[in-house]
Amino acid sequence: MTEPSVLYEANGGVATITLNEASRMNPLSDAIQRGLLDGLQRVREDTSIRALLVTARGKGFCVGADLADFAARARDMPSGDSLGRFVGRMMEETGNPIVAGLRSLPVPVVCAVNGAAAGGGVGLALAGDLVVAARSAYFYLPFVPALGIVPDLGASWALPRAIGRARALGLALTGDRLLAEKAADWGLIWACVDDGQLQAEGLKLARQLADLPAHAIAEARALFAASATNTFDQQIAFERGRQEHLVDGESFTEGMKAFADRRRPSFRGRT
Repeated sequence: MTEPSVLYEANGGVATITLNEASRMNPLSDAIQRGLLDGLQRVREDTSIRALLVTARGKGFCVGADLADFAARARDMPSGDSLGRFVGRMMEETGNPIVAGLRSLPVPVVCAVNGAAAGGGVGLALAGDLVVAARSAYFYLPFVPALGIVPDLGASWALPRAIGRARALGLALTGDRLLAEKAADWGLIWACVDDGQLQAEGLKLARQLADLPAHAIAEARALFAASATNTFDQQIAFERGRQEHLVDGESFTEGMKAFADRRRPSFRGRT
């Protein structure tokens, strides 16, 4: 029996989505994209899930577009259509909803990058809240130098915010591989770990995040996103407004009680 292209499991409040086309280094095939969307929907619907781990099998985390499929489609494209329009539809229907969905999930997302993250795989990896990568992993943007196109799936948004315009544009134009250790040094990812420790570290991190109040993580996402365009005065006003609301919530009350009792807080559910 053939295994599915994307595996899903849930245990102890942590869901794990695993890309499972290892022999092809997990390209963004239609099956993988549909599997990712299905997994994200399952996380949204299952209120017992408090964190998500996204990872992959094999030597590649995700090598981006399924170019072999593109070549076949280009040969058989019906009259009046084009490969560009096909790609545009695919991005609108599956690719962009995947990365946007990861960023908007009601739970925190950890991406454990086990090998090459190339092309759209870079955007997929960076859609996580925290990214941990194996020491052998790397990030590669072949769009401009190899294909004459531009980075997609959010990479052009995430990279300059994390490492600055000069480094982001440099990676896009040169196509140089960014090794995991340097990615950590540059602040692109949370951590670089030995290959044999990746899955354990990724799961440990997901479980740590699962103990946090998920609504506060969503608030923090929004806060840091706003900081990219807000003035300082706008940002501190935003902070004040959200704090005024959140301090009256159950999570802050539990945190205060835990502090007084000299224990760890216990946050339940997603609110």
